[in-house]
Amino acid sequence: MITVDITMPIHILNILFLIVVLNAVLYRPVRRILAERKQKIADLNNDVDTFNKNAKLRAEQFDQKFREARRKAKAEFDAARSEAQTAGADKLQQIRSESDKAKAAQLSAIAADVKAAETTLKGQVESFATEMAGKVLGRAL
Repeated sequence: MITVDITMPIHILNILFLIVVLNAVLYRPVRRILAERKQKIADLNNDVDTFNKNAKLRAEQFDQKFREARRKAKAEFDAARSEAQTAGADKLQQIRSESDKAKAAQLSAIAADVKAAETTLKGQVESFATEMAGKVLGRAL
């Protein structure tokens, strides 16, 4: 059973004193440390977000510069390729022209040789005909 005597107010005072002392010595510093830690974590999260945004921005800039460099390289490659094809086509046209001229010269030389052979053979046709007729008939004409 509970008896109400002088010890009860002393216990109540003791509990109140303990609450005040514990609040001053333990609870407030712990709450302050927890608040500081929470603020530090929030600051670090903000810094991480800022670094992530900067990293993403730099990655986008890098990708953009890389695409631009690739586009320029492709344009230069295409220009060099086009120039090489043009030079090759010009050189091929020149070679074809020279070969056509050489071919025409050789054809005219062959035609002249054929004409000369034809003229020579026309002059000898009569003697060949006489000789063949003699061989066919078996006697001299």
